[in-house]
Amino acid sequence: MTFSFDIALAWLDLAGIFFFAVSGSLLAARKQFDVVGSLLLASLVSLGGGVIRDIILNSGPPAAFSNPAYLVPPLLATGLVYYLFASVQRFTSLLTLFDAAGLALFCITGTFKALSFGMNPIAAVLLGVTTAVGGGLLRDITANVVPQLFDARDLYALPAFLGAVLTTILWLLGAFNALSASAVAALVFAFRVVAWRRSWRIPLAVRGWHRLGLEPGNSRGRD
Repeated sequence: MTFSFDIALAWLDLAGIFFFAVSGSLLAARKQFDVVGSLLLASLVSLGGGVIRDIILNSGPPAAFSNPAYLVPPLLATGLVYYLFASVQRFTSLLTLFDAAGLALFCITGTFKALSFGMNPIAAVLLGVTTAVGGGLLRDITANVVPQLFDARDLYALPAFLGAVLTTILWLLGAFNALSASAVAALVFAFRVVAWRRSWRIPLAVRGWHRLGLEPGNSRGRD
């Protein structure tokens, strides 16, 4: 592991924090939060997954509290959305695009950190997915919207799982480096966005009439 590679991963982590923070501030603007609420939501979504990861790894104080650089992206994202939201609010896909970028980067950095701390491959994949989706889950619950993680009309955890699995495979093969990590991130981002645009879905928890929210003999649809 070279020093330059460690620096590259740190930048990937910071970039993921920024992308997630923008998604949080965009959601706060749409929900008409004030600027303090926007900053808190941006911080929650961008730092929450990493805090969960570091607590599980028992790696000491989470990076969000021990490295001041991790606080810069939420501040920057909040300021950008504050000044530019009126100009970009017509682009309704921005929140999904920034969220997809954060998801793509966090599933990689979360998995890599788990592997570097000696976790077995399966546990590392699970922690990578948790790192990627944890912040978004906290964001959506706090903003009182249906979490994307549980939205049947969207694929959220599956792209993160793909990225975590590919990262683990590359690590085991000794082929994980800055270039391959960037390629995995691009693939996860593309998968997430294409799935969203084409409304790809995975099977629901039940089959048949349950898909429409109907009980046998009940002709009513969803409330």
